[in-house]
Amino acid sequence: MRLTVMSLCLWLLCTGQIWAWDTYGGEGGQQFAPFDQINPGNLEQLAVAWHFRTGDLNAGFRRKRHSMQTNPLYWNGLLFVSTSANWAIAIDAESGQERWRFDAQLPKDIGYSESSSRGVSLWHGVSEICPNRLFLGTLIGQVFALDAITGEPCTDFGENGRVDLTVGVGEVSFGDYGITSPPAVIGDQLIVGSAIGDNRAARLERGLVRALDVRTGQTNWSWDPIPVSENDPQYSSWADDSALRTGAANVWPPISVDAELNLVFVSTGSPSPDFYGGERLGDNHYANSLVALDAATGAVSWWQQLVHHDVWDYDIPSQPTLTEIRHQGQSVQAVVVATKTGMIYAFDRRSGEPIYEITEQAVPASDIAGERLSPTQPISSFPALTKLNAVTEDDSFGLVWFDKRSCRKIIREYRSEGLFTPPSIQGTIMSPSYAGGVNWGGIAIDSAKQIGIVNVNQIPALVHLIPRDDLQIFIDAYGEDGWEFAEQAGTPYYMARKIFLSELGLPCTKPPWNKLVAVDLEHEEILWEVPLGTVRDLAPAIVPNFEWGAPGMGGPLVTAGGLIVIGATTEHVLRIFNVVSGQELWKYDLPTAAMATPMSYMHNGEQYIAVAVGGHDNLDMPRGDHIFAFKLRE
Repeated sequence: MRLTVMSLCLWLLCTGQIWAWDTYGGEGGQQFAPFDQINPGNLEQLAVAWHFRTGDLNAGFRRKRHSMQTNPLYWNGLLFVSTSANWAIAIDAESGQERWRFDAQLPKDIGYSESSSRGVSLWHGVSEICPNRLFLGTLIGQVFALDAITGEPCTDFGENGRVDLTVGVGEVSFGDYGITSPPAVIGDQLIVGSAIGDNRAARLERGLVRALDVRTGQTNWSWDPIPVSENDPQYSSWADDSALRTGAANVWPPISVDAELNLVFVSTGSPSPDFYGGERLGDNHYANSLVALDAATGAVSWWQQLVHHDVWDYDIPSQPTLTEIRHQGQSVQAVVVATKTGMIYAFDRRSGEPIYEITEQAVPASDIAGERLSPTQPISSFPALTKLNAVTEDDSFGLVWFDKRSCRKIIREYRSEGLFTPPSIQGTIMSPSYAGGVNWGGIAIDSAKQIGIVNVNQIPALVHLIPRDDLQIFIDAYGEDGWEFAEQAGTPYYMARKIFLSELGLPCTKPPWNKLVAVDLEHEEILWEVPLGTVRDLAPAIVPNFEWGAPGMGGPLVTAGGLIVIGATTEHVLRIFNVVSGQELWKYDLPTAAMATPMSYMHNGEQYIAVAVGGHDNLDMPRGDHIFAFKLRE
């Protein structure tokens, strides 16, 4: 049996089911596995243990994109996954054989603004029906409770195992209000957020966070990130009662809980619409914030807004990560978030006091009629993970002269003044883009080493506000190819945006376009950074396979064995790096891109690493329906 001293201790716990990867991102959302059986000394023995195919490739859906982002859970010898079509599947953790599956029966003839499902949730307790429950959120705003052993609905939960959360959030556009991240479990409560289709209008569905009774499905409390009562001291940050005429600010990333403190930590998004705030003037408090809620009542315990009056789609995109940070000679129970702006913020979990200093710094003003931005934004003292300066002609990139010339021309014509350059009619270069920076993949933390790992996108975007009568003029001038248009009904402007690519389809700015970064959480330092991925599966075949980094989504896994495991790029590869040095140690070719966060589990004395491999329609990657599990060969 391949057990080191440390992994032997862990094996004694894990084989007794005392330890399980039974929540998204593992304990505290740290994306850390406390196993060292797989380590730098034996990676040549790491091989596929089993390969499972879900069968979900969007077959039969007329208007739905595909993205498989599930973070598998491990419990009772089973892996639990969800798919883009909202199937929940239990897989034998050793053999890879299917044990059961449940189909939420998503409608196939409607459009969906979101396509992903990042996983399921587990609860264990005292109940005559389903004492072990698996919870699945769907893209039409439902939550199902299933028996984790059989996959059958728990009939005492809601209506025959199902609760409809589209009730109470205002007028709902079917397919535009859903649940993409797994709910969180604290005690006998299920904490559920929502995903809301962006930029459709000024007034959208409300982004309620709700606590459901895990047995009955009844709502214990709900919290709206947009304050609706004049008694709330933050109501005045929404000018002219605009808090009553907007929507979203929803919690779409995974949620974290601290059972000891009885706190729920949520990352809130931007209010609607994302790119014009003239209908919701003010700083818009609670939106774009890290918020700690009392788990018993839903009352705000503390909050920190990280973007004022967002007009960049700079949601707080990642799960709040619970860890301990050594700071000024003391160990602090901390909550950490990495953001689309390429910053890391950390706070004392109890009080909300910043661990890393935050200063309000001046940012560019808007030239859009009716818009009024905050003159400052909160900037973390932690070194930025990506470039935040203006994009200039010196930053232009191209494989051939005409390609680079076209990129330089766009840079000359567009507005670019660094981070928080506002959208404009002229056209704005957003850097970081609305995809980040850091997105939902978040940060993986080894608390013992005080090291955090993040993957960071470094491709800017182009954004236009278009006066409502000038849409055809814009299309005639810029074309429709590559642009994403949004109506922003109820405002004077349409919005058009796209990632800043050249005529050959490569980014218009210099590489690396994605990188893996290690940070020292104790000393507020960047330890190392390396390009993540190559353009092999992104660029035309004639382009050399340079290690320029490849954009993507998903997060890293860190293990006690000193490893970083990550896919998260458009390249069809899973990689393992050394956590201390950043050296690439191992890689495995996949059938498509792994736009998901890996996990690791110990089963019958053997460590496994598992990852979902599903591609991503939005990034033009081939679709996949794969779960891969790896372990050491005998």
